[in-house]
Amino acid sequence: MTKNQYASGVAAQSSVIQAKTQLEATEAQSIDIGVQRSQMEHAIAVILGKPASNFSIPPLTLPTVVPAIPAGLPSEILERRPDIAAAERTVAAANAQIGVAESAYFPTLTLGASGSYEGSNLSNLFSSPNPLWSLGPVLAGTIFDAGLRQAQTAQARAAYDQDVATYRQTVLTAFQQVEDNLAALRILEQEEQVQDAAVKDAKKAVELEINQYKAGTVSALDVITIQATALTDEKTDVTLLGERFNACVLLIQYLGGGWGSSK
Repeated sequence: MTKNQYASGVAAQSSVIQAKTQLEATEAQSIDIGVQRSQMEHAIAVILGKPASNFSIPPLTLPTVVPAIPAGLPSEILERRPDIAAAERTVAAANAQIGVAESAYFPTLTLGASGSYEGSNLSNLFSSPNPLWSLGPVLAGTIFDAGLRQAQTAQARAAYDQDVATYRQTVLTAFQQVEDNLAALRILEQEEQVQDAAVKDAKKAVELEINQYKAGTVSALDVITIQATALTDEKTDVTLLGERFNACVLLIQYLGGGWGSSK
């Protein structure tokens, strides 16, 4: 349109150059997005264990509807997260180690086939003068070990307390990650609604500006300026939609695989 006006002597050559500059700059941005897409495509190929050179994903139209998040997600579904499950098992193992350390206070004897204790007399097991066990110097050395087993028990309890604190922190971090993305989805949806309205207004402004340009009441620079503003609004709208999808994917990840109840 600007070229036609220039050919008719209505518009200046600078207006044609300005319009051409805007077109080429926008095309360059579109090409640059192709680089990002190729890199993401190659990353997906690596995840799938395929050569990047032989892998491709056909371009598809981005859906405009983000998956709906059901209300009242039960916190129990977080138990299937690998980090939480691993931390819980670590706590259970540490708790078992306390029992192992405490069991060291009990004498270790070998039962014979006849049911008696090998190398010791059952009648002397609870005899004086030893107030605890009386099975000779070997067992006495095991029981009275200068506090070794007491220290080992204390160590096991300290390790258990540490693992409990780690488990608690893991769970709290999981709740934070879920809440962060739930809030992101809620706030980004509100922001996108406002941005959609801005895009509609920008398109209407471009239409009015072009009509005025055709009537000769405004210059090509005015049209280019309003078109650049509309383009920026549209790009922001698409970016917000992408952020909503990213937040949805992260929420699925932090929930341990979605909002289903199966583990």
